Amino acid sequence: MIHFNNAGCGLLARPVHQAMVEHLDLEARIGGYEAAEARAGEISDFYAATAELIGSRPGEIAFAASATDAYTRALSSIPFEPGDVILTTRNDFISNQIAFLSLRKRFGVEIVHAPDDPDGGVDVAAMARLMRGRRPRLVAVTHIPTNSGLVQPVAEIGRHCRDLDLVYLVDACQSVGQLPIDVDEIGCDFLTATCRKFLRGPRGTGFLYVADRILRGGFEPLFIDMHGARWTGPDTYRPVDTAARFEDWEFPYAALIGSAAATRYALRVGVRSISRRTPALAARLRDRLTRIPGVRVLDRGPNPAALVTFDVAGWEPAPFKQALDTHRISSALSYRHFAQYDFADKDVAWALRLSPHYYNTEDEVDAVADAVTHLAASRRTKERC
Repeated sequence: MIHFNNAGCGLLARPVHQAMVEHLDLEARIGGYEAAEARAGEISDFYAATAELIGSRPGEIAFAASATDAYTRALSSIPFEPGDVILTTRNDFISNQIAFLSLRKRFGVEIVHAPDDPDGGVDVAAMARLMRGRRPRLVAVTHIPTNSGLVQPVAEIGRHCRDLDLVYLVDACQSVGQLPIDVDEIGCDFLTATCRKFLRGPRGTGFLYVADRILRGGFEPLFIDMHGARWTGPDTYRPVDTAARFEDWEFPYAALIGSAAATRYALRVGVRSISRRTPALAARLRDRLTRIPGVRVLDRGPNPAALVTFDVAGWEPAPFKQALDTHRISSALSYRHFAQYDFADKDVAWALRLSPHYYNTEDEVDAVADAVTHLAASRRTKERC
């Protein structure tokens, strides 16, 4: 199997699998509460390792069930009022866009999408003008969308947010584990990510970064439980000082420990090394695909990441993916409803997504390109018959 669906779910590293199995075995032997107490050091290391990965402090990290779980917890802490503006991009992740629409329905907020520049990424100058003119309650940007290899200039946007003291939320779901992330350099107040993709952690895990200024500013999630707050009197409660206020009391501890192991593994491999290797494999694949008649590579931006999207003339999406499956190549599909603005601009209904990682090889890239060449040619042959 050639695993080119790392933007969906990366392959678990062996230490990750081992850490999870060991904890589950311990729970089976001595009980869940007792196992968590015995593995307190490994549990604590999730926060230390994640903080090291993104350049923050452990107290600014909250465990989450997914990137979307982290994202909605962050959104729930912002006191939206009717007429408030959410400033975002045309390439933000589908679940984020739906969350914004839900907030518009519930609270009457206004959603403003900054225009794109000619390369396909957000026009930062236009976005900065909208910040000054509209004074948004929230600026929200997806670093790398799920539907293409576009990399948005999140640090450049962050500088404008800092200058205007705006709350800034970054979805780093596809970039954590693929590219170096430094929250101070980005200048974000919230950053969300999953652990299952390029970080190679288990499913059902993610994290939320909450900047100290947000914690000190009194932001707290809409629903907060006894883990995130202290019941100080019959009619009062006080949130804890750390990002733990965004967590729940109950944890999947084996998965959390596995996520810590995945992060430590990525740090040992070296994120900067990963950030050179992984996009280089994607660039090789993109170059091969561009040369195939009938294949249209859809990625935009000057330095695309390791998400390669394309369509093939004469093929429908599901049969094409199934054909790749028969070649033992894992892939993913994106549809128009995943990316309403982007796919409308590109005039496409679907895209096949291939996403290599550092453990893939050049030979695998070439094998995938050869398979696509064969499938594209077979459809052209059928059309001529």
